[in-house]
Amino acid sequence: MNPVYLDYAATTPVDPAVIGAMSECLGLDGVFGNPASRSHLYGWLAEEKAESARRQVADLLHADPREIVWTSGATEANNLALKGAAQARRSRGRHIISMASEHKAVLDALAWLAQQGWEVTLLNPLADGRADPQAVAAAMRDDTVLVSVMHANNETGVINDIVAIGTLCREHDVLFHVDAAQTFGKLPIDMRALPVDLMSVCAHKLYGPKGVGALYVRRAPGVRIEAQIHGGGHERGLRSGTLPTHQLVGFGAACELAAAVMAQEQVRLASLRDTLWAGLQELGDVHLNGHPTERLASHLNVAFGGVDGELLLTALAGVAVSSGSACTSASLDPSHVLKAMGVSDALAHASLRFSVGRYTTDADIRTVLEVVGEAVQRLRKGAQVS
Repeated sequence: MNPVYLDYAATTPVDPAVIGAMSECLGLDGVFGNPASRSHLYGWLAEEKAESARRQVADLLHADPREIVWTSGATEANNLALKGAAQARRSRGRHIISMASEHKAVLDALAWLAQQGWEVTLLNPLADGRADPQAVAAAMRDDTVLVSVMHANNETGVINDIVAIGTLCREHDVLFHVDAAQTFGKLPIDMRALPVDLMSVCAHKLYGPKGVGALYVRRAPGVRIEAQIHGGGHERGLRSGTLPTHQLVGFGAACELAAAVMAQEQVRLASLRDTLWAGLQELGDVHLNGHPTERLASHLNVAFGGVDGELLLTALAGVAVSSGSACTSASLDPSHVLKAMGVSDALAHASLRFSVGRYTTDADIRTVLEVVGEAVQRLRKGAQVS
């Protein structure tokens, strides 16, 4: 029997309806053409599919479809946003503000920019994991050109006040980028109201395919980015490359499904998460990492006192969870997110991220509590004996 899957923050299975939509764009009998082939029917049909998907993504963001730039995922979208915006504004200044708790796709892109001559200020979050707008304000300088703060943290699920930070950026004429990979399709996002200039999203966190994402680029004076991939001038010159019609269609279908179930699904997920947390607390000496209420319904990051996290992960053969971001799961170092929050090395090493999703059931939660409870108790007894 397969382990219970509670790692939806890492990736989600593709919804059957999405698979069905994608399969119609692969074979000879389907819409397999190149969307850039504008001299025949196959290309016209593919372009129609791609633009329909663009509108579906835009609708979930309450944005103009012309503000959606296709990418291979949120990592590429982050790179395009950060490098593209920094390079477009380099004559105005070379200072960037972000958080030490950002995803590595942001931190590594910023590290590259630092090597190219930009100055990057990384702020630590509050102890509850949230970005502090006052700290962002204090870090602002005359040469600040860009701020990047994620909507919700991928490890803790803590939600940041992007309205407050975005408003601050507007006051200083600074571009604001938000990595929304974890919140897209889970929280309502209205780009007509949010003071955000650039937003990265992807499909595989909301039951769509891997390998496709998008960057929202606000159509407004002063919001300009430079392309990072060249060749062919696709996506209005911002991101060259043949569009993967089947993946775009899958992304669009996943967005439409997410919009239809978002409200009720978040209530259900919060109930499952809270049941899991209540059961884990009965083990004693367990600690919640992150704000108790300002977090996604799907996320639960817990530190188990008196237990080594790697040993616990190994002991959980019947449960698929993680000790942090999937992008850093090979590292033996404690989570950089938890360390930035001030969590001790011991508790950071003993922390696990549980994330529930569309196919999680009450029975799954009961199974996880049994497996985790037995493993924690056994490891604690072993530690006492040794």
